Amino acid sequence: MNKEMRRKEKAMTEAESMEVLEKAEYGVLSTISADNTPYGVPMNFAYADGAIYFHCAPVGHRMENIAANSSACLNVVDSVVLMPEKFNTQYRSVTIFGTVSPVADPEEKKKGLIAISDKLSPAHHDAGMKYIKSAFDDVTVLKLEIEKMTGKATRG
Repeated sequence: MNKEMRRKEKAMTEAESMEVLEKAEYGVLSTISADNTPYGVPMNFAYADGAIYFHCAPVGHRMENIAANSSACLNVVDSVVLMPEKFNTQYRSVTIFGTVSPVADPEEKKKGLIAISDKLSPAHHDAGMKYIKSAFDDVTVLKLEIEKMTGKATRG
């Protein structure tokens, strides 16, 4: 899995990769089931304190996969511009490999939910805090511990 990027001229700096994580609205989280079937699902996320946080229902296919195998991959893409005259696409993408698990600590769970709320609804912080309080026990927060992160861009 530790392969180098083939097109090194497309590599982004860590700062550019972090900008993508801050701006992108969602990414595709891929997990692996107990029978090794891959499963990718688009999810909102937030980067905070060196990790990626997601929120989801406490049961379902994704949670079964995580219980069986904590390895995961997140793909995030932003700044997409089709360039039909060049038969190409301009974009920035970040791929993260790591392990994902439910957050058990209530304070960290709250921190993850606040990070997601503030990222996606920055003008509604107070309403977001009320929503977090009302939904807290019904939602699961996942934390993706980053083991490897790469960024890639095709620029105009």
